[in-house]
Amino acid sequence: MNSASPHIGLFIPCYVDQFYPKVAIATLELLEKLGCKVSYPLEQTCCGQPLANAGYERDTVGTSHHFLDTFEKFDYIVAPSGSCVLHVKEHFPRIAGKENVQHQIHDRIFELTEFLTDILHLENLPGKFPHRVGYHASCHGQRGLRLASSSEMNIDPFNKARKLLENFEGIEWVELTRTDECCGFGGTFSVTEEALSIQMGKDRLEDHLSKKVEILTGGDMSCIMHLQGISSRAGHSLKFMHLAEILNQGLA
Repeated sequence: MNSASPHIGLFIPCYVDQFYPKVAIATLELLEKLGCKVSYPLEQTCCGQPLANAGYERDTVGTSHHFLDTFEKFDYIVAPSGSCVLHVKEHFPRIAGKENVQHQIHDRIFELTEFLTDILHLENLPGKFPHRVGYHASCHGQRGLRLASSSEMNIDPFNKARKLLENFEGIEWVELTRTDECCGFGGTFSVTEEALSIQMGKDRLEDHLSKKVEILTGGDMSCIMHLQGISSRAGHSLKFMHLAEILNQGLA
């Protein structure tokens, strides 16, 4: 690994690529503003998480093998998604002949906020974002990658996203009543258990709305997409932004 000038491979999940390309652009611009050398390999495809979540892990061998071939040349892999990163790290099937690469990538792939805090060791970012912000902690990011503390654990509270944002001029970080409750998306869960998924989303939104949150943010566009859909159909004025968009927009 070239520690002097590490080369980052930007991994963009399917739903971001197809529906929220501005999040991908914001992630790239943010990393480059912070002095990172970033490449976006055009040959990348889905990591296979939707198939695996639906019970078809055996059918993800091809996509997993392709992911390893595509990203093994980079010093780090960074993605604006805790969900997809966790899948690559913990739920890839074992690929015969690629054991060493798979082990290396496990230690070199990061969700955006953990890369900024744990690898770049960023603190006190200079920026401005004069808005009331509510943070939705996605389950995979929070409990899988430990991007924030969980209420059921007897540990000192922490939140890597808040650490990055809290020094922005004018920002109001809104404390929610239930800081780590699931929004109900859960990938294929939102399809197989639609009614339950929607009600969970409504409950999650109410926590933000009752606190007069202006902008709901988070690290997974899948969860934000789910909440945004419920909110727009209900006619709420709540706005939605990925954390990468806020950091990129607000960074001085």
